[in-house]
Amino acid sequence: MASTEDKPANKESTSSWKDSIYNPRTGEFLGRTACSWGLILLFYLVFYCFLAGMFALTMWVMLLTLDDYVPRYRDRVPFPGLVIRPNSLDIHFNKSDPLKYATYVQHLESLLQRYNDSTQQVNEDCPPGEYYIQDDTEVMTKKVCRFKRSALSLCSGLSDTSFGYSEGKPCVLLKMNRIIGLKPRGDPYINCTLKKESPIQMQYFPIEGRIDKMYFPYYGKRAHEDYVQPLVAVKLLLTKEDYNKELAVECRVEGSDLRNDDERDKFLGRVTFRVKVVE
Repeated sequence: MASTEDKPANKESTSSWKDSIYNPRTGEFLGRTACSWGLILLFYLVFYCFLAGMFALTMWVMLLTLDDYVPRYRDRVPFPGLVIRPNSLDIHFNKSDPLKYATYVQHLESLLQRYNDSTQQVNEDCPPGEYYIQDDTEVMTKKVCRFKRSALSLCSGLSDTSFGYSEGKPCVLLKMNRIIGLKPRGDPYINCTLKKESPIQMQYFPIEGRIDKMYFPYYGKRAHEDYVQPLVAVKLLLTKEDYNKELAVECRVEGSDLRNDDERDKFLGRVTFRVKVVE
């Protein structure tokens, strides 16, 4: 049983604990008066407003240095990669079953919608073999050189809506990634070879897989809003001896100063894909 001397001590301990939160005699809350809390809150309000203002000023100055049409720094990707459509590096299908290659056909048809002759008719008929320079124009929106899907002939999907897949001679479309200001030297073209196998016959559209200079330079997504990359179609003329085999095909950009031999980047100026056709 607690002694009478312990009771005042317990009351003092309880009172001291309550006073540490709020002291009614001095009006302090957590050891500070209302005036002290007000000064602290005012200090932090001014301090964080100053930091927010400094951040906003820094962002405003940085935005003044940027161009709405051209990125300030463009040195990280000096050479374009090569992209293949259909959107697959493994093209396996049964030529007798349309469902097996329907996805590939849809990929090609979707890509070529922007290249329809009716759509491209509004674009410029540029002189071939020359860069289409538009740097001296005051208008920021640049004109686009015409590239009609009919230029892809047997791989255009116009005369053969299956793009050759129904006959076991599939078409693939190749294009280079967009790089602002790129002007490749020489006469770039696409060349495809079979890796570690006997060669097969291929057809290129446009002729010899040429990528005309008139589609360069590219001025950026905002300035060149309707720009479309030039395409090269490759039709693989497979025979029955090539069926039921997985064939590795490598395509490269040749004939120019564009790099295609960087071992650290397998898609820089080249692409490798596999094809297997089953009867």
